[in-house]
Amino acid sequence: MTRAARLAGILVPGKVYMRSINKVVTQCAATLVVWALGAAAGAQEPAQQSSQQSAQQPAQQSDQQTPTIKAEVGLVNVFATVRDKKKQIIPTLKKEDFRIFENDQEQKIAFFTAEKTLPITLGLLIDTSGSEQYRLPAEQEAATAFLNRVLRKGDEAMVISFDVDVDLLSDFTEDRAQLDRAIRSARINAPQASMTNPGPLPPESRTRGMRGTAFYDAIWTACGEKLATEAGRKALVIITDADDQGSKVRVEEAIEAAERTNTVVHILLVHDPGFGWRPDIAHKIADATGGRVIEVSSEKHLQEAFDQISEELRSEYTLGYYPSNSARDGTFRKIKVETTDKDFKVLARKGYYAPKDGPA
Repeated sequence: MTRAARLAGILVPGKVYMRSINKVVTQCAATLVVWALGAAAGAQEPAQQSSQQSAQQPAQQSDQQTPTIKAEVGLVNVFATVRDKKKQIIPTLKKEDFRIFENDQEQKIAFFTAEKTLPITLGLLIDTSGSEQYRLPAEQEAATAFLNRVLRKGDEAMVISFDVDVDLLSDFTEDRAQLDRAIRSARINAPQASMTNPGPLPPESRTRGMRGTAFYDAIWTACGEKLATEAGRKALVIITDADDQGSKVRVEEAIEAAERTNTVVHILLVHDPGFGWRPDIAHKIADATGGRVIEVSSEKHLQEAFDQISEELRSEYTLGYYPSNSARDGTFRKIKVETTDKDFKVLARKGYYAPKDGPA
């Protein structure tokens, strides 16, 4: 079975979405085609560029950057957070303090900024499966406070819930009131056996304790169908126990979707003793994309976790380089970012997919 066939029902047409969801559904096949043609997602941001910007040479760039992210053909952007041994964020490093490698070959840093006001496009994903029923109200309160605190002028966020289905509760917007309503509209999914839209799980699975958790599908959908067309800094913040039940895509495909769209995935890992959880999966996804996993054991810790993610999002360095390997072969390239101070730990994505030329 092809990937397109497996993914055709992730966003259930019969559900009630924001009006823009129709566009999302119809773009599913187009998104897969873009990926197949190697549309440089990850190797370059999908921002619109003027011919003047495209002609600009790397030598013209300096450390004194305006608060924008370069999106030139061939430029690989990497977002990095640096912490010391005490896990405190280091915000004062310069370009010369970094080294970056692609497939173990050191690269020349062509673009660098520590600008804290760069716009961010954020996806908030809320697990609304049965395992979250006792925590959901607290998660909604903390999530609302988080968006109100982290979003600044020029930022946008969307809200998605996932259980047996993946539901877009609010498309990208700067409207805090709309985002607040979307978060508070999330409900623990309680479908009946008579539902006509089967979604990711077969109908009989819906009567066995409501175990549907389309975690991987939610990441794939958020990245592949929404963030793929966004430029600049992109991140997902996910509240979940990471115990996927019934997704149509594999965890590797969810990670690939994030890597191709240069999306950092942060996971707030919550756990109800009566249900399963997968810290190994959470770390696998976050580590590959340059994100963090924060285990949350109480409402107080939930608020603290959101505070840490907020600090993380506003303390990133942006580095860009032109790969010494200019082949447009669609291969996965490993990335490693280091600092000259070996006591510092760098959090950054582990790689990207090179662009690939389509048939003539």
